[in-house]
Amino acid sequence: MQRRLLVSTLAVAVVAVLLLGLPLAFVLSRVREGEASGELKRDATTLATGLQERVDAGLPPDATVVGRSLSDRYVIITQRDGGKTVVGSSPPQHHTITGRDSTRDFTVTVSADDSFLTSQVLSGLGMIGGLALLAVVVAVGLALLQAQRFTRPLQELASAADRLGSGDARPMGRRYGVAELDRVAEGLDGSAQRINELLAAERDFAVDASHQLRTPLTALSMRLEEMIEAANYPDVVREEGAAALAQTERLAEVVGQLLGRARRPVSGVPALASVDDIVAQQVVEWDPAFRRVSRKLEVAGEKGLHAYATPGSASQVIATLLDNALVHGAGTVTVRTSQTPRSVVIEVRDEGKGVPQELVPRIFERSVTGSPNGTGLGLSLARTVAAADGGQVVLVRPRPAVFALFLPHATGTADTPVVTGPA
Repeated sequence: MQRRLLVSTLAVAVVAVLLLGLPLAFVLSRVREGEASGELKRDATTLATGLQERVDAGLPPDATVVGRSLSDRYVIITQRDGGKTVVGSSPPQHHTITGRDSTRDFTVTVSADDSFLTSQVLSGLGMIGGLALLAVVVAVGLALLQAQRFTRPLQELASAADRLGSGDARPMGRRYGVAELDRVAEGLDGSAQRINELLAAERDFAVDASHQLRTPLTALSMRLEEMIEAANYPDVVREEGAAALAQTERLAEVVGQLLGRARRPVSGVPALASVDDIVAQQVVEWDPAFRRVSRKLEVAGEKGLHAYATPGSASQVIATLLDNALVHGAGTVTVRTSQTPRSVVIEVRDEGKGVPQELVPRIFERSVTGSPNGTGLGLSLARTVAAADGGQVVLVRPRPAVFALFLPHATGTADTPVVTGPA
């Protein structure tokens, strides 16, 4: 592009110089010719006037002597009585410039070779040519500067586009002071930002999916272990098999919700659900895990409460809180239900050391964990899932840890459908 810009600028400069220089050269030659003719006419006038003044003063005209005052000219002096005086050498016929003037008694013709005119014209043309060459040089210099100004940004923009196409979504962050180039740079930076956001969303989705699937898979594996250990007791096997099937169905719901997040639609519409059923279902799922480590899982609080929640979301949040208490807590874990004028509260508390004081303000931030083996995703995801239903997850007390899920309050009425199964 730089070469094309230089060639085009040079062509424009040459054409402009020619369009201006040729007429100027023609005008200059005409002006010089007019000046030379005027100079010869003034010489003729001077001679004729001088001769006439001598005659009027009663002096002899001495035309030859007077004519020799113009030694480099060809002078013809014609008198009224027919006398004629010639001074100098006659110039070539086709290269002559003539000036003439007359008085009462004399007619003077002064001629000269046009070679001196040619030298003057050539001198003028040389000056015009020098100016034209200077103009071309200046134009080429400006073209080089402009080429560097435009080609370097274009090369950088092309390089940024190549990087963007190869997956490197670093923004340029540069502007060039040229509106068109700046718009292209802004477009590339905007595309880079959107690609970064999409890549981050994909990474977050993969991490969230793995974390969200881990909890139900853990519970399902424990159920299957219980079934293996109770193989000699058909009733227990059937009970554990039913629980495992329920856990599998909830796992399918979790997968559906995760896929819904990937497609960006709303995962569901909150419906009125029984808090007792939600808690009971989670206790059934998690009680074997607590018994395996010789810990208790208890339920306390008010009964018969109902709250608005998307099917599966409340169970998912409580499962995360129970998993957090199992991994990071100690002693008996209590699930307590209560209500306020505006919310239904489901608390999960344990008897462990609680949340370190330095982590309390950031406990719900992504990747923040108090354990070397933790992922720091569970509580962040639980808060996000609860917020989608209009609820909230909060840390009520750091030591011992008490986490609470607040769900929109509702009272069951005759015209309000109630979801009696696990939400």
